Amino acid sequence: MAYGIVLALVFGYLLGSIPFGLVITRAAGLGDVRNIGSGNIGATNVLRTGNKGLAAATLLLDALKGTAAVLIAGRFAPELGPWAGLGAFFGHLFPVWLGFKGGKGVATYLGVLIALAWQVALIFALVWLAVAFLFRYSSLAALTAAVVVPIALYALSTPQIAGLFALMSLIVIIKHRANIARLLAGTEGKIGARE
Repeated sequence: MAYGIVLALVFGYLLGSIPFGLVITRAAGLGDVRNIGSGNIGATNVLRTGNKGLAAATLLLDALKGTAAVLIAGRFAPELGPWAGLGAFFGHLFPVWLGFKGGKGVATYLGVLIALAWQVALIFALVWLAVAFLFRYSSLAALTAAVVVPIALYALSTPQIAGLFALMSLIVIIKHRANIARLLAGTEGKIGARE
C-alpha cells in the first residue's frame, strides 16, 4: 500500500506540474506570463494579458489535471485517488520544470475537489463567484471558498477528505499571504485589471 501511495503521489505530481498557463500564453505569442502582473502562471494572471479565452483555458486545464490525477489513480485503487490529487496540487505549486515556482493551486484544488466531492465543488464555485462578484478580488474569493470547503466536507460526513482539504486550504492561504497583505493595505489588484 505504501508503494502505491508513493506512486500515486509521484504520478499526480508530474501531471500537476504541467504549467498550462505558461505553455498556453507562449503558444499564443504572448511571451512569458511570469513577466506580467503577479508573475504567477495561473488563470488570474493569464487574464492580465487581456485574453479571457486563454485565461479560461488555463483555468480549465489546471483544474482538469487535478481531476484526472484522482480519477486515473482511482482506477487502480480507489484509496489512491486522494493521494494522486494531493500530488497534483503540490505539482502545480512546485513544478520541477520551473525551479519549483508554480501557481497558487486554486484551480487544481478545485479539480481535485470535483473528483472527490463534486457537490462541495459546487459550493466552492458558488462561494467564489459570489465573493468575486461582490468585491472583484480573485484572491479574496479563493481564500473564502478555501475556508468554506473543509467545513462543508466535514458537515457532509467525509472526515478523511475534509482533513485532506483542510491541509490544502491551509497551503492555499499561505500561498496567498502576499495577497492578504495587499487586501489589508487596499492595494490588491481587482479582477480584469491589468498590472
